Amino acid sequence: MTTAAKQHDTGTRLPLAHAEDLTTFRGIVASSFVPLRVSAESPGPFSARLASADADDVVFTEVVARPHLVERTPETIADGGSGYYKVSLLLSGSSILVQDGREVVMQPGDLSVYDTSRPYSLLFGEEFRNLIMMFPKDRVDLPIPFTEQLTAVSLGREHCGLAPVVTAFLSQFPAQLANLDGRVRAKLAHTSLNLMSTLFSSILDTDPAQRDPHQLLLQKMTSYIESHLGDTDLTPSTIAAAHYISTRHLHSLFREADTTVSTWIRERRLERCRADLLDPVLRDRTVSTIAARWGFTDAAHFSRVFKAAFGASPSELRRY
Repeated sequence: MTTAAKQHDTGTRLPLAHAEDLTTFRGIVASSFVPLRVSAESPGPFSARLASADADDVVFTEVVARPHLVERTPETIADGGSGYYKVSLLLSGSSILVQDGREVVMQPGDLSVYDTSRPYSLLFGEEFRNLIMMFPKDRVDLPIPFTEQLTAVSLGREHCGLAPVVTAFLSQFPAQLANLDGRVRAKLAHTSLNLMSTLFSSILDTDPAQRDPHQLLLQKMTSYIESHLGDTDLTPSTIAAAHYISTRHLHSLFREADTTVSTWIRERRLERCRADLLDPVLRDRTVSTIAARWGFTDAAHFSRVFKAAFGASPSELRRY
């Protein structure tokens, strides 16, 4: 696990890091992100600086550096760190992102996403400034096969109406997070994840006629689940009936997305509980009340599955 990943739960601020040579920069990158291969694009002096802040499993890192090439190779993937998405907001300079057979030239203000579980390359041909938001894949409300369609494309160009809102919000990090307490930082991190999920969903919905019918149906069902998470009778049978399909077909669709119906429901409910527990506005609500709001009727069971998922009990999370 990277240094950044280890520090996610505490909401700490990583120190400002400077590198005056490529070797030092490689070490900083290795401790800040996932294993990567970094090489210089031209001979001569190299310099870079990174400033990072993290909260609630989300790490924001601003990188200012001279030209270089970053590669996520099969060898670095084997060294770990496959469970993340990285969203890049280019602030100055230009870059070329390649993943999944697609290539996109990024200009200032462009947003792009890449997946650390598969090879990618990121070429910076000139001095640049870049903001990277890294978070676990399970923190967005879409099955992984959906988001695979978004790697190595310019999210701003695909959906320019919402993208400026997202870029304006993200551009405030990591400077703002550094001066806030842990609970507020976690809330802002959660808001940024919601914005990314909304952006992803909006882009995927722009041309449904070109989408795989199975993916369209799966997205309808995940949306249905989201709007019924508080229903204690939310089951595969009720979901299948609401969409006029058999439970067998339902389970098959979720298998194609590398998950199960019950796992999806449980993870989304836990995520909603986590958000509520971190919300200062809901501070006066008991843990059991929040759990019941999202469909957990057994408080002891809720506490066990919550700790298994997040590494801390609900009450411990509130004390952070």
